[in-house]
Amino acid sequence: MGKSCINVGILGWGTVGTGVSKILVNQHALIAKNSGTELRLKKIVKRTLPATREGVELPVDCLTTNPVEVIDDPDIDIVVELIGGVTEAHSLIRRALQNGKHVVTANKALLAEHGGELFQLASEHQVSLNFEASAAGGIPIIKTLQESFAGNQIHSLYGIVNGTCNYILTEMHECSVDFSDVLKVAQDLGYAEADPTLDVEGIDAAQKLILLIALAYRSSISLSQLYVEGITNITQKEIQYARELGYVIKLLAIAKLTDGNRVEARVHPTLVPERSLLANVGGAFNAVCVIGDAVGPTLFYGQGAGEMPTASAVVADIIDAAKSAQQGVSTPISQAWLAGAQAEVDICSIDDIETRYYIRFVVADRPGVLAKIGTILGNWHISIASVIQKDPHGMETVSLVMLTHTAREKNMKAALTEIYTLEEVKEEAQLIRIEEGVDF
Repeated sequence: MGKSCINVGILGWGTVGTGVSKILVNQHALIAKNSGTELRLKKIVKRTLPATREGVELPVDCLTTNPVEVIDDPDIDIVVELIGGVTEAHSLIRRALQNGKHVVTANKALLAEHGGELFQLASEHQVSLNFEASAAGGIPIIKTLQESFAGNQIHSLYGIVNGTCNYILTEMHECSVDFSDVLKVAQDLGYAEADPTLDVEGIDAAQKLILLIALAYRSSISLSQLYVEGITNITQKEIQYARELGYVIKLLAIAKLTDGNRVEARVHPTLVPERSLLANVGGAFNAVCVIGDAVGPTLFYGQGAGEMPTASAVVADIIDAAKSAQQGVSTPISQAWLAGAQAEVDICSIDDIETRYYIRFVVADRPGVLAKIGTILGNWHISIASVIQKDPHGMETVSLVMLTHTAREKNMKAALTEIYTLEEVKEEAQLIRIEEGVDF
């Protein structure tokens, strides 16, 4: 056995960093009792001093503004990176790994962009790089995919992994308010950033999906390989019509193993059956549905963000890293990030996926329009499952709401391009994909 007490240094003392310090200090005895590992919080790096946090009493001289006092301190065994961003965090983590320190991070953006390099560096220096809090906050989905489901072929994975978007869509559904109004409330409550682009455009969810795919399918992919669509175009009409049809709209991160060795990898608004468990995940909560060949369908639910839920996941990683430090070993890294490893799957183009669709057209209120649209869809091998004509949309126009049977995406795109040439079609259609595989 190695050291009896493991020293921890934290880079960043914002919301999550404060939560981590609270657990390490206030639950010191409980952690030692439950894990057999004694953790000592030695240093915290904060951009400006002085500072205090309610609910935690730090050791003397714990705070500093200089990250070198953490990453170059030979007595610090574990570096916890919670500063966010990519450039500075990348540099600091590299240096910590090169100094032989175990690293814990919650930085999904960094790992999505530089994961291969950093995991390889950790392997070369025989240290661990743990990242449970980087996807779905307090939900232990990373360890589940790494360890618990290691004997499963993952058939599919569906994730509500962005609390901001889930809060907005929930409020739109339950309170019948518009996107812009809910977004402002979400910002006032701290659920959304002043610049919410990464959240509402789906980028945050896509970065998390990259990590989940690496673990589920042992393949490292880039953001450019994913189809990503946010929720900014979801209107109250879509929320209402989806409800009438028995569906709820959720922003889903989706990975599905298809025939052969290909994986669909996409993030977009999705209609899910209102009776399904995922449809009933409300507010800022997250959920990840994983379907394995042996385990079958499973659902992991909990708070995906916030001070203490995310801190809980970070501390779990710190405990794992401490055990590695004591035993002189490192956590094995995923096959996806090994040097020279070949991707085990190919990522499908969005054009090749097959799914059902919700489509809403705004058309002239005159006879024969539905027949023209139906003919074009039929010519592209798209079958209409149901159609509803809604109340007048405006001056002499109505909404036609359609659900299709399963169709290929590239056929749908081609059909819509042709439909837009019709004089009777007055606006670009609202198109939302439907997922029936989550109906349990």
